[in-house]
Amino acid sequence: MKIKAFFFLFLISSISVFAQSVKSPAEYLGYEIGSRFTRHHQVVDYFKYVSNTLSNVKLEKYGETNEHRELYVTYISSQENINNLETIRKQNLSQTKNSNASSSDKAIVWLSYNVHGNEASSTEASMLTLFDLVTNKKEWLENTVVIIDPCINPDGRDRYVNWYNQVKSTPFDIGQDAKEHHEPWPGGRPNHYLFDLNRDWAWATQVESQQRVKIYNKWMPHIHVDFHEQGINNPYYFAPAAEPFHEIITDWQRDFQTQIGKNHAKYFDKEGWLYFTKESFDLLYPSYGDTYPTFMGAIGMTYEQAGHGRAGLGIETDEGEVLTLKDRAIHHKTTGLSTVEIASKNAEKLNIEFKKYFNNDNVKYKSFLIKNENQDKINRLKLLLDKHEISYETAKGGTVKGYDFSTQKEAKFNASNNDLVIHTDQPKGKMVNVLFEPSAKLVDSLTYDITAWSLPYAHGFNAIASKSKLASNTYNDKDFTPNNTIDKNAYAFIFKWNSLNDATFLADLLQHNIIPRFSEKPFTTSGKSFERGTIIVLKNDNRNSNFADNLINIANKHKRQVTTTSTGFSDAGVDFGSYSVKPINKQKVALLSGEGTSSLSFGEIWHFFETELKYPLVIIDSDYFGRTDFSNYDVIILPNGYYNSILNKSTLDKLTSFARSGGTVIAIGSALNSFADKKGFSLTRKKLEDKKDNNLLPYAAQERNNVENLITGAIFKSTIDTTHPLGFGYKSDYFSLKLSGSTFNYLNSGVNVGYFDKNATNVSGFAGKTALKNVPESLLFGVDEKGRGSFVYMVDNPLFRSFWDNGKLFLANAVFLLNSDQLK
Repeated sequence: MKIKAFFFLFLISSISVFAQSVKSPAEYLGYEIGSRFTRHHQVVDYFKYVSNTLSNVKLEKYGETNEHRELYVTYISSQENINNLETIRKQNLSQTKNSNASSSDKAIVWLSYNVHGNEASSTEASMLTLFDLVTNKKEWLENTVVIIDPCINPDGRDRYVNWYNQVKSTPFDIGQDAKEHHEPWPGGRPNHYLFDLNRDWAWATQVESQQRVKIYNKWMPHIHVDFHEQGINNPYYFAPAAEPFHEIITDWQRDFQTQIGKNHAKYFDKEGWLYFTKESFDLLYPSYGDTYPTFMGAIGMTYEQAGHGRAGLGIETDEGEVLTLKDRAIHHKTTGLSTVEIASKNAEKLNIEFKKYFNNDNVKYKSFLIKNENQDKINRLKLLLDKHEISYETAKGGTVKGYDFSTQKEAKFNASNNDLVIHTDQPKGKMVNVLFEPSAKLVDSLTYDITAWSLPYAHGFNAIASKSKLASNTYNDKDFTPNNTIDKNAYAFIFKWNSLNDATFLADLLQHNIIPRFSEKPFTTSGKSFERGTIIVLKNDNRNSNFADNLINIANKHKRQVTTTSTGFSDAGVDFGSYSVKPINKQKVALLSGEGTSSLSFGEIWHFFETELKYPLVIIDSDYFGRTDFSNYDVIILPNGYYNSILNKSTLDKLTSFARSGGTVIAIGSALNSFADKKGFSLTRKKLEDKKDNNLLPYAAQERNNVENLITGAIFKSTIDTTHPLGFGYKSDYFSLKLSGSTFNYLNSGVNVGYFDKNATNVSGFAGKTALKNVPESLLFGVDEKGRGSFVYMVDNPLFRSFWDNGKLFLANAVFLLNSDQLK
């Protein structure tokens, strides 16, 4: 017995010594954290080293970025918990699916770092936090599994770190004017495609988000923290969050945020560090790194350290303090450890309340019915739901009633068994309610982001929100494969045009040098009716001997159904030789980038062309845009941006000449300001009415008063002229996401393709009363015709964050259907 006892004590002692032998980040890297920025591969190397050294740390690769940097999470817990990690995971998931499941006694805390690449102190803090957990805080790990994602956005981080290392002084310069404190465009904040990943959790348009959400939903942690940085003069921010809270958030979630905040305050008070809570950062918009986890049952929080891309290794603040990278990393380490501490102390309560969250009896809407009028759109919505493991079914035929999204009134629908039904009595039911609800309840107009996002509007569906559960059947996912066969004798091959999938198919045809046409008018042939925009591929235009084989192969690849006809003589409407059946030439597209352009808007367009249309474009920098020979292009796209110095009179004259010769200029969002109220352009601004006696308002009331001039991401119903090529594939009603109070008058010349009529009002989201007055009788999409070409004005961004899916065909129409018959 004595020998066994001695061996046991020796074993415990050896394990303890072994655990302490792991190197600190400074010992492993060869420099103190905060003395330089650590490149992503070095961070990964340290996490690999610790996981290879300690058996209670497990590293898992969950993905890869566009620039092929690896994405990892690390699990840290007691040895026993690591040995039973899969059992703990499954037991936790069972709490989300079965109210009778036994509660777990293990807290699960997920710490996410560096979602914004130039908020770089948090990744440095992740290494310090890992080391402290495995050396000094092991008692917390007995009942807690900590998951660390050391860098959500490696592409953005390395963009920032590499730039900073190239330009910094030695020693670093703390002066605010120094070059090292002024990042060049586009900055390190976004990912490869210049998307803000902290706004992409719910929409999952980016590869980082898609891969992260997949592993996140395998775990469904009880606490999730997103580490950020803000302006250099701000104190540290931590929970509790500011109003508005979405009403789906429980009292427990709100209360425990306060408990966590008080625990942090204890440590910050001891050091005399400044901090603030309950201001600026709300919990409404569902696609943040704090709200998405919150709506999935977690305590979701944002922590904000002063610094951002300006701070570098050190900068002097306006108050004369020197803010260093070392201090920033320590602050983040402190809140990270404090979060784990309070989770460990409340592990049992966290599990009990977590399980309660998934009782969806009190959710307002029990079912959402989506009318299936376009299978391509249904498929795109299903892909999004699948990413979040949200289940759906098909409706049973019959009459259903509820809130009609198209009329904003209670109404009845005739359901078919092809319609989609999403119920809220499922584990992700509260998130379903948030994503599909017609309008989020808004208790405060001062918010940090958009206030409307409802998926039926974003995807362009007629839908019903029902307060009672609708009858449905299990969804039978049949993969549609068209039965297209090669007809060598066909006079024409005909394809519909009403979805983004059709545009991607057209883009592929053009790249394979197949010449298509589109009809500007409806027609009937072979007993079938076709709408405006229908794609017609004529044998006469394509004399290649294997043209039909290539066409059918491309159609099958894109799952497009072809209709063939042996004659160009239509049963009704235009014949195929009509001047209204216009050829679509391969368009060479240029996209403006660089200083002056919104990096986010540029990124949305770049991402759209490369990943959805899969059609090439040429990216031109604003530095030499005015010297570019525009005659080399057919389409020039100007993203949202501010172009006073770029679009000077000389460049505007060049663009006008380009349009007159048959080119298309597409201006989006604030790019319209470069054309408004200028000679030669029909675009004019609507003026906000002057506010009288504004200077007499109390100072404390001015911020809220200014909100009256704003529209913070609200949805408005517009009218579309579906007889114009820009409106082909759409219905006459379109719901647009308006992002600002800027409005423009109807065009006096040209075509008002999309507009808000005199009765326009917001159907969802916040619009200040002054800004709201200017929306009626204002422009949405206009075409200013110039010679053989045109300027296209898009007041609202149809690609916003790539989640406003129903807007994307407008841009495809502008590129492929406007002036595309012109040979330049």
